[in-house]
Amino acid sequence: MTARIEEKFTALKREGRKAFIVYLTAGDPDLETTARLIPILEAAGVDILEVGVPFSDPTADGPAIQAASQRALKKGATLAKILEIIAGLRSTSGIPIILFTYYNPVLSYGPEKFATDAAACGVDGILVVDLPPEEADELRRFTDPAGLAFITLIAPTTDPGRAGKILRGATGFVYYISITGVTGTAVPRPDDVRRDVDRLRRMTDLPIAVGFGISTPAQAEAIAYLSDGVVVGSALVRLIGEKGGNAGLVDEVRAFAGEIRRAIDASRQEGQKM
Repeated sequence: MTARIEEKFTALKREGRKAFIVYLTAGDPDLETTARLIPILEAAGVDILEVGVPFSDPTADGPAIQAASQRALKKGATLAKILEIIAGLRSTSGIPIILFTYYNPVLSYGPEKFATDAAACGVDGILVVDLPPEEADELRRFTDPAGLAFITLIAPTTDPGRAGKILRGATGFVYYISITGVTGTAVPRPDDVRRDVDRLRRMTDLPIAVGFGISTPAQAEAIAYLSDGVVVGSALVRLIGEKGGNAGLVDEVRAFAGEIRRAIDASRQEGQKM
């Protein structure tokens, strides 16, 4: 549960390393492939996994993830089936898993049942994109007692007063959105990220991970130096979309994740030089 996330960040801090967090859309190209890719990503050095629940109207996501969600839905991906996959992996994998979702699938499933089943299946946290703090209690009254971390988003446009309110209820880690707009459509500016992460560090003791727009090893290295973790999503989703069910998909994903992992670790070496 939440403990797995905390333990991962604690271990990384002790090692002087930054978290490599990956997002993938469950069910793209199919659920069987998703189940195969998760242990591959873990073995390649991914520290925390965001499993995206496909939704018909993913308003916060860019073209790559929107297309992946549509493909996954056509292949029959559902929240219940995704939970089954996670449960099946827990006998061999201890990687912290966060469900990245919109509220509609959770509401349709039933918030109380969702919290119970997600915790039982081995989910560690949730990130509900379209559930603002003012409305989160209707879900958190079930997920908090179940031990599920409630990951919160902070944007560049979030004013200090609202950021403070959001952070007071945050658990697990803080997800800082490095750009305005949807996922995968712009590139973060390190100077802006440095300023905003420094501001957030003065407001919370939680680890701060940075995502949206990070797609290359060079970008991952630059952002890792400024934060506690780097989130890579659209770039991997595009790769999976391009390769589909091809025989080389697993090797491509392994190579991509390994390259980003090495770049993130290089940020530690760069910091030691300075």
